[in-house]
Amino acid sequence: MTKVLKIALASTVLVSGLAASDIVKGSGASFPYSVYQKWIKAYNKDTGIKVDYIKKGSSKGIKDAKARSVDFAGTDKPLSPKALNKAGLFQFPAVVGAITMGYNVPGVEDIKLSRSAIVAIAAGKVDFWDDKVIAKENPNAKLPHEKLTFVHRADGSGTTYNFTYFLSKVSKDWRKTYGAKKSLNWPGNQHIGGKTNSGVAALLKQTKYSVGYIDYADAKNNDIAMARVENREGKYIVPTLKSFQAAAAKASLDPKKDFYSIIADPKGKDSYPMVAATFILVPFEKPDMNKRVTKFYDWAYTDGQEIAKSLGFVPLPDTLTSKIRAYWDTKGIK
Repeated sequence: MTKVLKIALASTVLVSGLAASDIVKGSGASFPYSVYQKWIKAYNKDTGIKVDYIKKGSSKGIKDAKARSVDFAGTDKPLSPKALNKAGLFQFPAVVGAITMGYNVPGVEDIKLSRSAIVAIAAGKVDFWDDKVIAKENPNAKLPHEKLTFVHRADGSGTTYNFTYFLSKVSKDWRKTYGAKKSLNWPGNQHIGGKTNSGVAALLKQTKYSVGYIDYADAKNNDIAMARVENREGKYIVPTLKSFQAAAAKASLDPKKDFYSIIADPKGKDSYPMVAATFILVPFEKPDMNKRVTKFYDWAYTDGQEIAKSLGFVPLPDTLTSKIRAYWDTKGIK
């Protein structure tokens, strides 16, 4: 090997190493994946800084954060202050999104699902689409006598946690029997699971007479029909940015509690009932890298709002982002 070739190869390795170390790496929740990807692309265009985020699900994101195998992690299930302290992690919210009930019923549009119907479907107690628990709220729909297939997440998921948290708020029986969990051995014999929200979307699209919980962005991007869902005021709410914003306004996210809060079944006649904040985890001991992470989210809170709205996510209000920035400052990661 010539001396010139050796020098060239050494230079290539060095540049590759610098490029790899220069990337801010994250993993975790698939719920906010679509907005993170758009933010990452726009942020790189604006600043030249590279951020990478791999969707694995909230459970794996939390594991990656605890193992320090990524620079930051995303989770739709917030960690309590006690759990954060034990793991040596800081936590702050990134954006608010919604969980919808997507369905694939050929020839039937504008389905309404009551609270009791959603619980019954998840509990494996609905065999056919024309079951009375669905039919009574859809008198003008020609619901078929076809077997209903429930589609759920197969991996540990913050989307599942927030969905089952909602079910627990709605039904004492569900709360007592199953509770709120990131993963579940789903009851009944007419259900199938997909990995990440994209996997759920794919199953809903290819499985006729199916219904399942899925984030709004994935449902919208895959042209999946979404049901109107009954809120706690008894109103059937269309999943829209406006109804998500009405629900998000009810959130209580306190920096003194590391923003630990779950938005489920909020009050308000115009509130969509299944909304969730998604969170970012960073380690105590890496302030320099944490500042690079918070710089990205600081950009997102200001320059990424229209991107979030375009995908059906609710940008955090200025009152909250001010609290987040103060939290970063207190923790030495701003």
